[in-house]
Parts: sequence; structure tokens; C-alpha cells
Amino acid sequence: MTGQAAGTTWRSAYPPPVEPLLAWELTVVAELPDVRADVRRELTADARGSATPDLIDRLVLALDEMASNALRHGGGAVRAAIGSTATAYLIEVSDQAAQTPPTPAVGRDPSFGGLGLYLIAELADEHGWYSWDGHKHVWALLPR
Repeated sequence: MTGQAAGTTWRSAYPPPVEPLLAWELTVVAELPDVRADVRRELTADARGSATPDLIDRLVLALDEMASNALRHGGGAVRAAIGSTATAYLIEVSDQAAQTPPTPAVGRDPSFGGLGLYLIAELADEHGWYSWDGHKHVWALLPR
């Protein structure tokens, strides 16, 4: 991936304010197919029509990666949400590992996985994380 050297640092930062669109409370990875279906259905039916099929695919991919990371590594309840700004969609996922920043895999054989954070960084204009109220919040802003 081209972004492994640049643009992949997950810095501590707050995302921009958004209009909430979709949200889920998750407990197991097996719930993610329903989340992906919800995103496709809701954004395809969105009256504003700003979500192209390609953008929906990118949102589904980024949300799936972020939520599966939180479910596998974050511990406890996971909340995933999509919000909207005038120029982008914000994906935000929170878990209970408040003091554990997102850490991209380094020096790992790609066949062992662990490259999802690089992928999200490539898809997003901005990305970051912050801790609040005992939860870690990881976010990515994908342009429309």
C-alpha cells in the first residue's frame, strides 16, 4: 500500500461536528453483515443522493474495518456511527480501550492481516482518535 509511510499516523484529534445519520451498538463481529446492509440501504435511499455507489463501497469498507478492530481488540461495548458534513461522511467507532491508540501493523507479512488502519488512512481525507468518558473514539472523514 502506498500510504504505509505517509498519512497513516493516527493522531489524537477531535473530528468535525456532523449531522448524525446512522448508529449501531455492537457486541460481536457477526453483527457486521447487518451493519453493511444498513449502510447500503440507507445511503442508497438518501434523498440528497450524494452517496455514489463507489462512495458507499468505501464507507462500508472503512466502517467494517474500524468496527471489526474495535470488536476484536477494544473490549466491551462498541458503538459505530456515520454522520454527515457538507463535504464528507464521518465514520466514528468507540470501544472501551480508552488508553490504547489505534496502532497500524509494522513489519507484518500482509497475509497475516492487520493492515486495515492503513487502508482507512488511504480512504480518508482525515482520521484520528480521542479518549472521552472511558472510551476510545476512532474516526475517519471520507470525502463525498
